[in-house]
Amino acid sequence: MKRSKVLTATAVGAFAVMLTVAGCSSSKPESSAGTSAGSGSAAAATASAATGSVAAPTKAGKDYNVAFIQGVAGDEFYITMQCGIEAEAAKLGVTVNTQGGQKFDPTLQTPILDSVVASKPDAILIAPTDVTAMQRPLENAAAAGIKVVLVDTTTEDPSFAVSQVSSDNEGGGAAAFKAIKDKNPNGGKVLVISTDPGISTVDARVKGFEDAVGKDSTFDYLGVQYSHNDPATAAQLVTAALQKDPDIVGIFATNIFSAEGSSTGVKQAGKSDQMTIVGFDAGPNQVKALKDGTVQALVAQQPATIGTDGLDQAIASLDGGTITPKIQTGFTIITADNVDSSDAVYKSSC
Repeated sequence: MKRSKVLTATAVGAFAVMLTVAGCSSSKPESSAGTSAGSGSAAAATASAATGSVAAPTKAGKDYNVAFIQGVAGDEFYITMQCGIEAEAAKLGVTVNTQGGQKFDPTLQTPILDSVVASKPDAILIAPTDVTAMQRPLENAAAAGIKVVLVDTTTEDPSFAVSQVSSDNEGGGAAAFKAIKDKNPNGGKVLVISTDPGISTVDARVKGFEDAVGKDSTFDYLGVQYSHNDPATAAQLVTAALQKDPDIVGIFATNIFSAEGSSTGVKQAGKSDQMTIVGFDAGPNQVKALKDGTVQALVAQQPATIGTDGLDQAIASLDGGTITPKIQTGFTIITADNVDSSDAVYKSSC
């Protein structure tokens, strides 16, 4: 890992999981554009800001010490986000220290946060691992005078944060439904496999999907089932669902492990030919599944942009500049037709 102005501290035994996208932007348009998930064409939503167009800083006022706390160490979504942060840190002339827990778990993230707060950084960029459990620890960090920026996920009351930067997850969920509909124009039964309730990003993806399917009477929504972020559990859920409803035509898997387990369950049930699985995120394993035909579409986020924008907001706050309280970045729909030409695949290293 490069070590110019960026110091990286990975958690012990980094957990090799996946997730995220590239592409940095220096300004934010006032509103987001709609997306389409048509077969064979990449569809990207533009970033949107809550308060107008904001230019990125070109140089920080001093060499600030910034901590980036990932949702999961070794996760390709957060690695890609880290790459965006590191590149922006080098440009701004600030120091970033990165670490994260081995699982997406508030009981692992809280002691990491507490340790970081004790080291008194100027700012913290963090992906909270639970909307409730991380509320008080992050309020304490802000009360200690540390600028807090939420990246990717959020908490129940994020008013302590100077800014929130995340994907348009509801829009991504709606695009996932459209991808299924494009493959199944006559409708049918559809299912969502998610992680756990209480994670802001996946909750929003589920809501976006549910809202979209609720507007189309040709589809029968079978609800959401939770895999607890475990591929084996997701496979079991899908197997059981197909035993009960063997005519399911589509599954929306809200993250990598949900997609991995869903594809396994579909294959075990011998239903690959009839099924459209749409996954979220675009790590190497997801792309392989897409090329193998076990997943038919991917909703790729822009983690590098989330990281870049998050660091820009932290530095703007520290320098007394203009802050954008809430920023949403876009996403790209990747299919077998455009995967080889897409630049939205996540990174495993910077």
